[in-house]
Parts: sequence; structure tokens; C-alpha cells
Amino acid sequence: MTMLERIRKPGDIKKLKKKDYERLAQEIRNFLIEKISVTGGHLASNLGVVELTMALHLAFDPPKDRIVWDVGHQAYTHKLLTGRKDDFDELRTYGGMSGFPKRRESDCDAFDTGHSSTSISAGLGLVEARDLAGEDYAVISVIGDGALTGGMAYEALNNASRLKTNFIIILNDNNMSISENIGGISKHLNSIRSAIPYNKLKQSTESTLSKVPVVGDSLIRQIVKTKSLIKQVFLPGMLFENMGITYWGPLDGHNIEGLSRVLHEARHIRRAVVIHVLTQKGRGYGPAEENPARFHGVEPFEISTGLPKKKKEGESYTDIAGKTLVELGGKYPSMVAVTAAMPDGTGLTPFSQAYPDRFFDVGIAEAHAVTFAAGMAAGGLKPVVAVYSSFLQRAYDQILHDVCIQELPVVFAVDRAGLVGSDGETHQGIFDLSFLSSIPNMSVIAPKNGWELQAAFRYAMDYEGPIAIRYPRGQAFMGLKAYQAPFVHGKSEVLFRGGEVALLAVGSMVETACQVRELLLEKGINASVVNVRFVKPLDTDMLNDLAVDHSLYVTMEENVLRGGFGEAVGRHLNQMEIWSQGQSRIRTQCLPENQAGQRLRVQNRPDLLCIGIPDMYVEHGNVDILKREVGIDQDGVFEKICRRLQLNADER
Repeated sequence: MTMLERIRKPGDIKKLKKKDYERLAQEIRNFLIEKISVTGGHLASNLGVVELTMALHLAFDPPKDRIVWDVGHQAYTHKLLTGRKDDFDELRTYGGMSGFPKRRESDCDAFDTGHSSTSISAGLGLVEARDLAGEDYAVISVIGDGALTGGMAYEALNNASRLKTNFIIILNDNNMSISENIGGISKHLNSIRSAIPYNKLKQSTESTLSKVPVVGDSLIRQIVKTKSLIKQVFLPGMLFENMGITYWGPLDGHNIEGLSRVLHEARHIRRAVVIHVLTQKGRGYGPAEENPARFHGVEPFEISTGLPKKKKEGESYTDIAGKTLVELGGKYPSMVAVTAAMPDGTGLTPFSQAYPDRFFDVGIAEAHAVTFAAGMAAGGLKPVVAVYSSFLQRAYDQILHDVCIQELPVVFAVDRAGLVGSDGETHQGIFDLSFLSSIPNMSVIAPKNGWELQAAFRYAMDYEGPIAIRYPRGQAFMGLKAYQAPFVHGKSEVLFRGGEVALLAVGSMVETACQVRELLLEKGINASVVNVRFVKPLDTDMLNDLAVDHSLYVTMEENVLRGGFGEAVGRHLNQMEIWSQGQSRIRTQCLPENQAGQRLRVQNRPDLLCIGIPDMYVEHGNVDILKREVGIDQDGVFEKICRRLQLNADER
């Protein structure tokens, strides 16, 4: 029986002998490489924390003791050590095990995480809950050095510094977030890592004292309590110590026994303590060690080479965005690009190479990125903020308060909009249409294909105000190339004009709308298809025009229905005046106006069917499966239309 096979439930690791620890660590690495090569997932970060996670489970007792993993994508070893080995075959698949900690999945997952810089705040809350309830358990927050660029981490540290009770913060320092870390925090941690005189003195002292009979270990413990004095000599101005938080480290994050011993000692500190451990991202797998950023999150790959099993087919929306921004950078000298630790993920790496002086990676700090861009716009520059949809949520206040109130010309390149798949609830980009459309002065474009994405960026560079361009993850749809109507602000593009049913499709749903149109043709219905293009401002002229000969509007969006495009259309329809020839009674409502300023009256207000994502969080899984489950794939849309029209969808 292997060491890993002996781990069936929490605490089983404590039954192993110390001599077996290294063997277990190697078996865990081999297991993770094998499984993730099949399912895909976060590899490099998990390979880097194997020994650290083992030490945590040797020193503490989950689920009684609470371990909070910042972001959480590095919790695979934690899942193995808490009895979930058999679930890895369905890692990140629909209905299978999540790639992140989930409280509903296991009592050993103390807090659901997915975004960065949250663990200290959550851990601090658990500490206060523990103390107020009079309970006695350890709370450990594990946070990466990259996450320390997030301001929320410092807000939490500021409060943690006042504690008079135990709270353990593990600073997992691998000098990486997703891409290489940047900024003053990274430089500060580098200065700690490179403090050779201090580290050598510490190691030499502990080694010597440990050999002293009887009193050696107690002397080491006493020095641990007073070693801040030594640090102030060799490392003046220590960040954590100056905040009033005990600091221990840096320690070898791959020394299981050493880490376990320190963690046991940390339980007795009656205040917040930061334990700084150095780890190697991608440890134990050559390709991941050489290129940890590429192996942060991977699709299924060949173990022997590290290369993806599936060859890339065509350009992604991210690729097209990146190439277009490089092109525009040559045309617009005032253009600058901003990202929050995601130059590769957002396609900005080519721009950073072409225009290094006009590229800014601010680290994991989305709120700062937006206000930073606002300042540059106020100074006469044209900033493009490239960010994932789910991460843009973290900067809502800054978009509203710092960009849109001042009508500053900031372009938001909103990548991964819509369903993104295997990362699940915390990463689905299904709220951006709702929260962006709610902000005055903001314009929102959703291109139908790769060609229109290029045109949207070109249009945005000349637009004098805040504007967001949202596009999905993955291979770009390159159909409908012949349909490239010029951009006119707030105007849609009618691709097919028919009658009775109008399919009003947003961005990625245009392709689906064309498929649904073909199915409706088989039912004798020649539906119109509209590429909405501008979600905001709403194209009321188009809605008014189609009302003449369409009885049903079907809005289609890869966004939650609440606050989305469909609701905006519904509000407009409710303002239409109904009149009937030969009737003297006219409904008196606030009437929409057309471009000529004339009030519109329609004989029949079209019915409305809104297709989108229900009021829910969408779990992890293949995007095609998720679309089917929430009813926004072509069959789901077609069936909903047939039910509304009282047609039999099965008779094709």
C-alpha cells in the first residue's frame, strides 16, 4: 500500500512515521501531475505547497482547526489529506469536485474562496467568532506573496495587529502570483529573502543550541520569542513587526518537520503571527519549474513534454484583443495599457513588449488599477484597463466614482465575460452587463465575433467617455464576416429581417441566435436576428421599428437576467403607448421618442421573452454543459420560444 492510499480521512497523516513524509510528498506530486494532466486545473501552485500543506495537517486538526486558503486554487493537497482522493477523477467537471475550497463539499474547507487577498479578513472573522463563542481552535490563513498587493490584505492586517489572541497567518512566498510579482511589496520580500547574514546567524544559532543537552530546545523557544530584536539589527523597518504583528521567517517551505515544529510553537502566541515560508512554484515537475506562469492553470497536457493534448484551433478573443491593442498603440501615442497581474491572461504581453513605457502591471489590485487609469485619463492619456469580468467586480466603486462621474475616457477590455467553465462560481463572468449598465455615462459594447471585436477597440479609441468592451473566453467566433456595419454609437445591427419573432442577441449569443433562426425556419417562422452590439445605450429606435411587424421579442444574453439587457428592453416596452384604430380610448403612459423627437404609438406591444442566466451562481463544468443546464444553448432557446408560441419543439 502506498503512503497516499493510507490517507482516507482527516488526521490520517499523523499515523505515518516521520521517515515516510518525503515519500508521501513525492506520491502527492506524482498523483497531482497525473490527474491534472487529464482534467486540467491549477498545477504549479499546488506542486509548490505540498510540504507546507502536510505540515499544516501535522500541526493542526481540521475540521476543528480552521485553515483558510487565499484564492484557494492551491488547496488540492489539502483535499487529498482530508479524504477526497477518489474525487480527483472528476475535478472541475460538472457535478464533480471543485478546484477551490467549498464548505458544502467538506467540513474541512473552512471558507469558500476564489478571489485573491481575502483570507486574512475571513480568518480574522473566524478568530472573533471563536473567541466570542468561548471556543478553542486554531485559525490559520494561508496567503501568497502576490496577494499582498491587494489592499484588502492590508486592511485586514491593520485590524489583526490589535489582537490579543492567537491568529496564524502563513505567508506562502514563491515570488509569483499568476505572473511574476511586481512592485514595492515584492521588493520588500526580496530584501527579506536575501538577508543572508540574518538567516545564517539564525540557522547557526538554532543548530548550535539544539545540541545543548536538556536546555537546548527551551533556549531556542526563548530566542524565538525575542528574535525580533535580532531582526531589527539586520532587517530594520520590518513591515509586519512595525505593524505590531509577530513575524517569523523566512523558513524553508519544503522542510516538513521544521515547518511542523514552528507551527506547533505558533499556537502559543497570544497575538497575530506571520510565518513567512519560501516555496518553489511548480516544484517537482520540470516544465512547471521552468515556466510556472504557463502551468498556473492548464488544460489537459502530455506529462512527458508538458504540451497541451489538444491543439489550439484558431485565435482566441484574448489573442485578437492583444494584437489589436498593439496595432492601436502605434496609431495612438497617448494610449496606455493597465492590467492587474494578468498580462498573459488578458493578452497584453505583446503590448508590454512593443511599448514597455506605456504598459503598467499594478499587481493584484483591481480597484487601484481603475483609479490609476482614471488619473492617467485626467492627465490626457487614453488608458485601456484589461481585466477578467469576475475580477472587475472588485472595482465597481472605482468605475462608478472615479471614472464615470467625471466621464473620463477609459476603455475597459472585459475578458472572460459570460460562462467561463471549470473555475466555477467565483470566476463566471455573468454579472458585468448588469453592474456596468447600472452606471450613468458608461457605454457597453458586446461584439458578435472576432472581426467586430477589432472594430470595437478601434471605435473605443476615438470615443470620448467611459466605454467597456466585453467578450468571452476561448476561440473567437469568426462567422458572419460579411456583416460589418459601421459603428454608430448606441446602434444595433440587423443581420436578418423577417417578421413575427425578433431575436435580440448580445455578443456571444449572436451565433446561437443564428442557429435558433434556422430551427424556427423549419417551423415556418422567418425570425429577425439583431446583433445588439450596444447593450448601453439601448437602441430604442430599433425596438420601436421592429414593433411594427413583430409580436415577440426574444432577448438573448450570457449574463444574469436581473439587471441585464432583457430587463432594459422590458422597461422600454412598458413605456410604449397602445392604440387601436377605431377606439377613442388611448393608454396614457410616458412614451418613448424616436430620433425625430416624435412620440411613438404602436398598435400592438410585442410580447417579451428574456433568455439569460437565472438568479443563481453557476457552478463549475464544461461551458457547453453549463449553457445547456441554464437553458441558453440553441435547443434551450428554441424550446422556450416554441412554448411561448405554443408550438411543438420536438416536431422538426
